Amino acid sequence: MNEEKLINYYNKFNENKRFNTRHGQVEFQTTLFYINKYLKKFKNPKIIEIGAGTGKYSGFLANHYDVTAVELVKHNLRLIEKNYPLVKAYQGNAINLNKFNDNTFDITLLFGPMYHLLTNKEKELALNEAKRITKTNGIIMVAYVMNEYAIIKHGFIEHNIISAIKEKRIDDNFNIINADDGLYSMMRLEDINKLNKRVNLKRITTFTPDGPANYIRNELNKMNEEEFEIFLKYILEISERKDILGASAHIVDVLKKV
Repeated sequence: MNEEKLINYYNKFNENKRFNTRHGQVEFQTTLFYINKYLKKFKNPKIIEIGAGTGKYSGFLANHYDVTAVELVKHNLRLIEKNYPLVKAYQGNAINLNKFNDNTFDITLLFGPMYHLLTNKEKELALNEAKRITKTNGIIMVAYVMNEYAIIKHGFIEHNIISAIKEKRIDDNFNIINADDGLYSMMRLEDINKLNKRVNLKRITTFTPDGPANYIRNELNKMNEEEFEIFLKYILEISERKDILGASAHIVDVLKKV
C-alpha cells in the first residue's frame, strides 16, 4: 500500500459527494440491503467497519447498532467524529488491528482497504486481521475493485488500452499489473477465491453493489424517480448473478468465520 499517496488522494477526494450521486446511491442502498439481511441473524450485534472513509455506512448503522469505525486518513476520521457522534471512531490500518481483541465483532465490514492493498501479502494480512477480530460464525463482508471493469471502462471506453499495452500496465491475459506507486489493486474472481482459500474463510455469497450503474452514469442521472426506483430493484434482482459479477465495478464477498 502506498500510504502517503493514499492519504493525499483522500484528503482531496469528496467521498460524501460520491454517495450522493445516483450511481453512489445504487452502491449504498444495495450494500445496505445485504448488511441488513445478515444483521437479522444476530441479537444486539457489534459491527466494525475497517476503512470507513467518511462514515456513510457506519453513521447510518450507528443509529440502530453498536458500531466501531477504523479509518487511516485523519481528514476522514475528523468527519466521522463530527458528523456521526454515535460511532466509536479510531485511526488505524487494516493490516494491523492490534487495538482490538480476538472474537469481538459479529459483523466486520472491509469495504475500502482491498481497493488499495497492492500485494497478496497485504491482502492476506488484512483478511486475517478481520477474521481474528470477528466472532466464530460471524460475518465478514469484503469489497474489491474488479479487473474487467477497469479494462472495459478505462481501457476501451476511455481509449487507454493501446497505451496500457505499450507501457506494460496489463499482461497478455489482460490482468492489470499493480504498480509499486499505484493506488488501486484490481481483482478477478479467481484471485479472490485463491485469497479466501489461503486464509480459510467460507463464502456465503458474492454480490455486486452497483451492477452496470457505473457504465451508465449519464443515463441514471436522466431517469425520473420512478425509473430510478425500478433500476434499484433490478440491481437487487441481478446482484448475485455470476455472469454480472466479474465485469461490474465492485463486488462484495460475504464470508463466514468458522
